[in-house]
Amino acid sequence: MKERPILFSGEMVQAILAGRKTQTRRVVKPQPEERKITEPGHEGVSLHLPGQSAYKDGVHEKWIRRGEYWDCPYGKPGDRLWVRETFCIDDRPFRGGVLYRADFASPEIISPWKPSIHMPRWASRLLLEITRVRVERVREISDVDAIAEGVISKEAFMPLWDSINAVRGHGVETNPWVWVIDFKVVDGRDH
Repeated sequence: MKERPILFSGEMVQAILAGRKTQTRRVVKPQPEERKITEPGHEGVSLHLPGQSAYKDGVHEKWIRRGEYWDCPYGKPGDRLWVRETFCIDDRPFRGGVLYRADFASPEIISPWKPSIHMPRWASRLLLEITRVRVERVREISDVDAIAEGVISKEAFMPLWDSINAVRGHGVETNPWVWVIDFKVVDGRDH
């Protein structure tokens, strides 16, 4: 079992804490190459990620690969992700500890907030265990998966995806390949 950090916005941290978010999508880097399969009776598409491949044909509805799990940079089932979120250290006498921006309706009353990328492991309050990993195009998300992403529908998910990923060239219009990571909360302690 390995532990790795993962970034989440305040809105998504709130969804995890409330039990509404049990899935996340992250862009596959580099984007895999697709090739057509022309073998009689198995026409379809093969997908080539770094060091691995999968196929989808007329018989299979999902991507099939050899081996037990996808070689995802975020981990495999059983591995853990510790959540990085925007935070600050409260060093006032008798109050010391970590404050999390996601917990404040008016976060501007506290400063200076530190970006999530700078959160050390000891300050993290959320530990997630990966339960499943798969690959799909971002627009293949179902309404059930959108709800697992912490929103109410696929239509609500798309603008959220674009708000995070479009500036990096991976918006909904480009329909990038994404890692779909299902997880459960192992530790959600409040500090």
